[in-house]
Amino acid sequence: MPVSRNRTLTALTLTLLAAATLTGTAYADDEPSVPPGSVTSEPPPEVDPSAPGLKLADGAKLAPAKVLDIKSVVEDMGGAERREDTNTDVKFALQAEVLFPKDSAKLNPEAGARIRAIAEEIKAQDSTKVRVFGFTDDLGTYAHGKKLSKERADAVHDQLSKDLGPEITFEVRGYSEDYPIADNSSEEGRKKNRRVEVSFPRGTE
Repeated sequence: MPVSRNRTLTALTLTLLAAATLTGTAYADDEPSVPPGSVTSEPPPEVDPSAPGLKLADGAKLAPAKVLDIKSVVEDMGGAERREDTNTDVKFALQAEVLFPKDSAKLNPEAGARIRAIAEEIKAQDSTKVRVFGFTDDLGTYAHGKKLSKERADAVHDQLSKDLGPEITFEVRGYSEDYPIADNSSEEGRKKNRRVEVSFPRGTE
């Protein structure tokens, strides 16, 4: 992840457990936070199919619980930069304040280094498809947020294109206030929602 050595990191590892029935799939709650590198060795909870509170269709049986996906989330203490890793994808989320002046789509001088570091990770994963999505908070009109989020996504795309070359296929979108990741009722939440996300498939080892 493109962070300095002295940056304090926090990590969150989420393990999703699923038990499938003939009529659908049920997901267990997210596991609590654990320190980086730790391994959860506890087995999934057993389910008694004869329990009176559990109703299944006639002949239906619970499949064995299994791990569907593991998500690792690492961000600096201020939340300015966040990295999510799953089995298939890598996603970086950069808060707008670390990339742009207020209500602007012009990259600030510090943004170039952050974007170049992401470009290096894209190269390391040998990815050829990259998604760049912009988001805003819910202040102002939806139309203004749509325009600003797209312009910011375009600005990050333009910088990535310079660093990666023409062989990369990009998908660039602006979503305005759609898909918030925090509560817009506080400035702290709105700050998290004002962001640009860069995601791409993981390489195969």
